[in-house]
Amino acid sequence: MMSLFNQTALECSKLITERYSTSFTLGIKTLDKKYHLPIYAIYGFVRYADEIVDTFHDYDKQALLDRFRADTYLAIEEGISLNPVLHSFQLIVRQYNIERDLIDAFLRSMEMDLHQHDYDAAGYSQYIYGSAEVVGLMCLRVFCEGDCKEFDRLREPARKLGSAFQKVNFLRDIKSDYQERGRTYFPGVDFTDFSRDAKQLIEEDIQRDFDDAYQGILNLPKGARMGVHLAYIYYLKLFCKIKDMPASRIQEERIRVPDPQKLVLLAKTMVQYRFNLI
Repeated sequence: MMSLFNQTALECSKLITERYSTSFTLGIKTLDKKYHLPIYAIYGFVRYADEIVDTFHDYDKQALLDRFRADTYLAIEEGISLNPVLHSFQLIVRQYNIERDLIDAFLRSMEMDLHQHDYDAAGYSQYIYGSAEVVGLMCLRVFCEGDCKEFDRLREPARKLGSAFQKVNFLRDIKSDYQERGRTYFPGVDFTDFSRDAKQLIEEDIQRDFDDAYQGILNLPKGARMGVHLAYIYYLKLFCKIKDMPASRIQEERIRVPDPQKLVLLAKTMVQYRFNLI
């Protein structure tokens, strides 16, 4: 019956992913089926940690995060948790040998959101590494299935992809991050006077990350390539929409890609994949 418990926990993480992100759910469904539940487990873990710092305003967030961290490590050590999100995550951590330092870095970035509201260059890099790049590396551990040479070869492109995604999120979410939560992630940027030049510098940095990540996507294991490429082109589409808008407008609304456009991107990716273009 342990297999039933494991499967139920993993399916809880799948449900969380489906409820919180149609984009990631769509991307995961285009991965080889063997990757589905492991990636759902990773997403469920990072989603719930993020909820602690961004949503639970009527509770002691630090205490909740401390408990979540302690329960995470206890689940990994013991190989079991009655929290289905942590149980499914520890299954994947132990199966794919996901490093403790990646989990440490992620939880450290979540804690930074509780106490830091603006960042210098060093803090910005640390936050992006912990909040996004390490999540890409966790997924890469799954995709490489124990092949350490393959993992090392694809490590830097995976980091760059996570970095690009997070920086696009920062631009997309300026309204909620700055106006509602008082956070300024981009170092040296004054959002009371967010200029076209400042926006352009950020965009040039993001474009470099996208460019550096692309070759890594083409070299991913075949079963992972289409799903990651779909996420790449979705974020690239979102990025292009942001670039086409004035700095003032992205402070007023959350930019998104409508669901019909997502389906078009999916169809194009499937055609490219079928004809070995990616």
